[in-house]
Amino acid sequence: MLLGAAVSEGVGRLLDLGSGVGTAAFVALAHAPACRATLVEQNPDMAALARDNAAANGFAAHAEIIEANVTAKGAERKAAGLLENHYAAVIANPPFFESGAGTLAATSDRAAARHMDALSLDLWVRTAATSAAANGEVIFIYPVESLAPLLAAFSQRFGGLTILPLAPRPDAPVNRVLLRGTKGSRAPLRMLASRALHDAEGRAFRPEFDAIFRGVARLDW
Repeated sequence: MLLGAAVSEGVGRLLDLGSGVGTAAFVALAHAPACRATLVEQNPDMAALARDNAAANGFAAHAEIIEANVTAKGAERKAAGLLENHYAAVIANPPFFESGAGTLAATSDRAAARHMDALSLDLWVRTAATSAAANGEVIFIYPVESLAPLLAAFSQRFGGLTILPLAPRPDAPVNRVLLRGTKGSRAPLRMLASRALHDAEGRAFRPEFDAIFRGVARLDW
């Protein structure tokens, strides 16, 4: 939901890479009724659920679900319907464990959704860069321990990088980051102050995030 709420106001064409069941894209659409979203998901079962969710939430006319591999070659992506230099905003929540780290999921589909090496991550960023229109924004959400390869991949392709560190509580270390870049920008990198999602006891969301998770506010960053 944070990823969808992070999309800038007024975006006309949105691309969600590795969309899963469509949560992030549908949050963005809820805030921007005129937006049109393309969701790319490799897993057929997830893609089917995304289509069901689009219909159930009134987004069927605004959302296109494409079954494709984000890291496929350009010709394959184009054949699947993924356009180049087209989208005003591209968002992604890529697989987040390095290959060989952690415990692999029981099925190959679930494992692929959770494990990624630096090279594969770079391919995700390359696809985002190829798909984004001039001056388009690209936003990824990722664990802080893997920020270095993500930042390296973004720095090669985008300017105006903005990092928003997120922590579960005010006294807890940052565990997630939102990273935004702009295609064609030459603006310098900005590191924003970290924000805590919950109160000090960890029992309730802080007002800013409570409003986002209730669907009544965008992320201000």
